[in-house]
Amino acid sequence: MTEIPILNALLYSGLGILVFVIALAVVSKLAPFDLRKEIVEEKNVAAAILAGAVALGIGWIIAATMH
Repeated sequence: MTEIPILNALLYSGLGILVFVIALAVVSKLAPFDLRKEIVEEKNVAAAILAGAVALGIGWIIAATMH
């Protein structure tokens, strides 16, 4: 990318966060229920665990890809 290591780290971090947010939004839209409502209003622990597992999975994939 560039000759400046700090700039490379910032670019990769920003790109990783952007991809993570987009992927999480897509997964939330594909869920057969309103994920936010289930977690916040209904206090559904299973939905929160599902969302956390998806977030971890996406994060690991992005980290492995960018590493």
